[in-house]
Amino acid sequence: MIKVKQFTVNHFEVNCFVLWDDSTRQCAIVDPGAEASYEEAQIDQFIADNGLVPSMVLLTHAHVDHIAGLRQVCERYRLPVTLHEEGAKLLRQAEAYGSLMGFFNVSNMDDLPTRFIQDGEVLRLGDAEEIECRYVPGHCPGSMAYVLPGEKVVITGDALFRGSIGRTDLPGGDYRLLIDKLHTRILTLTDDYQVLPGHGELSTVGEERRYNGFLV
Repeated sequence: MIKVKQFTVNHFEVNCFVLWDDSTRQCAIVDPGAEASYEEAQIDQFIADNGLVPSMVLLTHAHVDHIAGLRQVCERYRLPVTLHEEGAKLLRQAEAYGSLMGFFNVSNMDDLPTRFIQDGEVLRLGDAEEIECRYVPGHCPGSMAYVLPGEKVVITGDALFRGSIGRTDLPGGDYRLLIDKLHTRILTLTDDYQVLPGHGELSTVGEERRYNGFLV
C-alpha cells in the first residue's frame, strides 16, 4: 500500500508529495520545490521520523517552481532525478527562469544524474507497489502524471487543477494538446480517482469531468 504526505512549498505554493510503501518504507519524493531551509528540514524530518528510505525523485515537470530544491534532494539522498526526456531542457534553464520568477538561489541542474521515463512505463516503489507514468504534455514539454492504481490516486502536476488546467502561454505550451491529453490520459480514469495537483486543493476525476469548464 502506498501512502501519501503533502507539503506545500515556496512562494508559488507548489504541492510536493512524499509517497511511501508501507511495508518496505521505501519512498519517492515528487516535485521537490522547497525554497527555504525550513521547508527542506520539514520534509527531511518527516522522512526520518517515519523511517523512510528515499529511492526515487520524481518530477511531474521541470518548471523552476517544482525543482527549486531538486539539487539538494538528489545530492542528499544520492539519487538521480526521474523525468521524461522532453523535460531535460528545462533543467538546463533553471537559473534563467529562476531569476525571472524570484528563485535567486537556483542553479542549472543539467549536471544531475537523470533517469528518463516514457509514457506507459510502470515504476516500482518497494516490493510490489506500482506507479504508472502517463505523458500529458501541453502545459510544458515533459509533463507527466503519476497514477497509483492501488490507491486510486493520480498526481497531475500542473496539467490539471481543481476546476482549471495548467497555463499554456509559456514556451512549449500547447492548449489543444493539453486538452487532448487530459481527455485521453486522465479522464479515462474512473470518477473515484483522487486528483493531487501541482498547486491548490485536491479534487477527483469525477468532479473535474463534470464541473471543469475546460473539460466539459
